[in-house]
Amino acid sequence: MANPGGGAVCNGTLHNHKTQPWLQSGTGTKNGIMKEAQQNGKPHFYENLIVESFEEAPLHVLVFTYMGYGIGTLFGYFRDFLRNWGIEKCNAAVEREEQKDFVPLYQDFENFYTRNLYMRIRDNWNRPICSAPGPHFDVVERVSDDYNWTFRFTGRIIKDVINMGSYNFLGLAVKYNESMKTIKDVLETYGSGVASTRHEMGTLDKHKELEDLMAKFLNVEAAMVFGMGFATNSMNIPALVGKGCLILSDELNHTSIVLGARLSGATIRPFKHNNIEDLEKLLREAIIYGQPRTRRAWKKILILVEGIYSMEGSIVNLPQIVALKKKYKAYLYMDEAHSIGALGPTGRGVREYFGMNPDDVDVYMGTFTKSFGSSGGYIAGKKELVDYLRVHSHSAVYATSMSPPIAEQIIRSLKLIMGLDGTTQGLQRIQQLAKNTKYFREKLKELGFIIYGNDKSPVVPVLLYMPSKVAAFARHMLERKIGVVVVGFPATPLAEARARFCISAAHTQEMLDTVLEALDEMGDLLHLKYSRHRKSARPVLNDEMSFELDN
Repeated sequence: MANPGGGAVCNGTLHNHKTQPWLQSGTGTKNGIMKEAQQNGKPHFYENLIVESFEEAPLHVLVFTYMGYGIGTLFGYFRDFLRNWGIEKCNAAVEREEQKDFVPLYQDFENFYTRNLYMRIRDNWNRPICSAPGPHFDVVERVSDDYNWTFRFTGRIIKDVINMGSYNFLGLAVKYNESMKTIKDVLETYGSGVASTRHEMGTLDKHKELEDLMAKFLNVEAAMVFGMGFATNSMNIPALVGKGCLILSDELNHTSIVLGARLSGATIRPFKHNNIEDLEKLLREAIIYGQPRTRRAWKKILILVEGIYSMEGSIVNLPQIVALKKKYKAYLYMDEAHSIGALGPTGRGVREYFGMNPDDVDVYMGTFTKSFGSSGGYIAGKKELVDYLRVHSHSAVYATSMSPPIAEQIIRSLKLIMGLDGTTQGLQRIQQLAKNTKYFREKLKELGFIIYGNDKSPVVPVLLYMPSKVAAFARHMLERKIGVVVVGFPATPLAEARARFCISAAHTQEMLDTVLEALDEMGDLLHLKYSRHRKSARPVLNDEMSFELDN
């Protein structure tokens, strides 16, 4: 398990400069770039190399992590034994007498895991807040008298907690101010909801305005918006592929993509995360062998990827995936939920980050819940694609259309980002987000933490590994008035529990330094500084890159 070469590791597989398929030089590549991804001998995409960090944990950390789960499991079985014999009383954990002959609603393992492992640390999730999710928010204090089975509110509010968990990348999710007057006007004119689908009475001029503006922002022919981001994936993928089609999906794709792929009825084959060699192998096999049993050619091959992966902080290797999809005549569907607005010189996402042509991606998908401070999602691309989805998308035919004030908030955010409001605030926020991300990631590495992902990604996973440290970390950070998101199994691999920090343009240098100082203390207290590449024991915190944003 050791990594003496200091390479990157993804899901237990060691990668370094000799084995990373997208950094190799040799047959089919030039300066680390596939020939298909070049024009006239020069790369036609953004000059930044894809440098991703997936450092492997020390062997003893993994051993203790598995031991922790093992001991927790043993105690769980012991407690179940005590409950069955009536020695331990816990009404919430015992099946009601009248339900004992019912068919179980969910699997025994899920039941066991929830009762005996998740409940021990349940207080670290679903914490209620009572303010806008800006750089600070207010948390409603709650306590449990029955080991996290139920909670009661104390009536106390924990004020001014530094928000490091929300996807508020550009700091646009804030409480009402005068710049939001147009949203108030739309609410007064249109009301709060549409109460109809897009196919009936639910298409407003605000929806058309938003779709035209989004298409202009992405530099594509057309766009279509939906009221729910999750459904934008899960309800539109089945409209694009079906039986007789093949889906090649990154193994770390979001649940909404996974659900949409399963609902489609198409054959699904996952490929290793961001692994170009594995993807090409699957593409070749699909073309050579065709469909199982019949050997007929696939009707359609669709590659599903994300721009920024929300649990890993990695950025899709778009140039080489585009090269493969062109070479093998496949279609590419890219989910930019976390990258749109947060990546690229002007916030136009991964495609702009790599300087690629808008036509290189067949289907652009994204959500308005992150950088835009709103809700809903969009599909964009060729006009024929969007026109087809207007008729066949389940989310358009059956779902209620987007609320007018929500649409206006997105329009307002888009105009800010594009500079159509007459200011440079949007560009400043994008630049500040990049500076904050660079600063925070560099300091975490200097402190000695293992962090995952791309250096340009505002999603920053810090590896905690052990389940007991997950709970202790979140509780101690809240005591220091810092709100963080901690994630464990089954959302991550069993031995890769982590804290996920989301950087925002609204974070000041003082806020980031406060968080870094707390992390330094927590790293020493809980022994979380696992990295073998630690640069210094205590980095100097400075504010040389900060500037203030207008409200």
